[in-house]
Amino acid sequence: MKTEKLSCEKARDICIVKYLAKLGHFPSRTSEGEAWFLSPLRSETKASFKVSKTLNRWYDFGIGKGGSLIDLICHIQNCEVKEALLFLEQDIIYPIYSPPRKQQSKKAKIQITRVEPIDHPALLYYLKSRKIPINIARLYCYQVWYEWKNKPYYAIGLKNNSGGWEFRNKYFKNSSSPKTYTVIRNDSEQLVITEGMFDFLSLATMDEELVRNSDNIILNSLAFVDRIEPLIPKYDSVLLYLDNDSAGKKAAAKFLSLYDHITDCSYTYKDHVDLNENLMKIE
Repeated sequence: MKTEKLSCEKARDICIVKYLAKLGHFPSRTSEGEAWFLSPLRSETKASFKVSKTLNRWYDFGIGKGGSLIDLICHIQNCEVKEALLFLEQDIIYPIYSPPRKQQSKKAKIQITRVEPIDHPALLYYLKSRKIPINIARLYCYQVWYEWKNKPYYAIGLKNNSGGWEFRNKYFKNSSSPKTYTVIRNDSEQLVITEGMFDFLSLATMDEELVRNSDNIILNSLAFVDRIEPLIPKYDSVLLYLDNDSAGKKAAAKFLSLYDHITDCSYTYKDHVDLNENLMKIE
């Protein structure tokens, strides 16, 4: 057990690339001086989260923010510096930063090793913290074990239509290739579109009848808006439940400009960023 408190100076020396690997995030591409990741702060299909190996600093081009590992933990955990240091102190061994020597010649890939019903205590606790009933989560998601560089990881997994997975646990958001949207069919003439895994699970929690009586698309990323467009004319009505942020509103506006049978339902949680935040505020 460590007795010495972790200082900001020491925390900034923790290798960001190696620490991201501990959280389950692995680079999409690397060079001698940089590593590019799918952002751990949001969903995306093209890596726009850069880590400078020479400076040991990160920058997320999607949100225009960056900094040290402390800053990153503050964003991931939505906490202050003091809490971020306490979070980092939970590790017995810190992956200390050292300048890169040479570029790796091979890229490791995520290997799925086991898919089973959700029952791990940490994942059950995480679902509870997001107010998602376990019976709802088990209808659509699984407990997925996978390996990267011979190290095991686990997460709540939602399978997409190309056989890839969206991963979520308390500490990270990640995905395996190939990445695309997820369709859940119920032989309905009504389509419900949600943005991410927890948006969908939140809607299923708040209005289970709506979800069960509709076909559902979870985009897994707004980058797949164009891919699902050919599916929309097949339905009599389409309900949009996208995030109340600039990207979500832009995507909703695009849908509404193309089709007359689409309803933007984001007004039902207009005081919240997304469906899960809305669910979290319900007493």
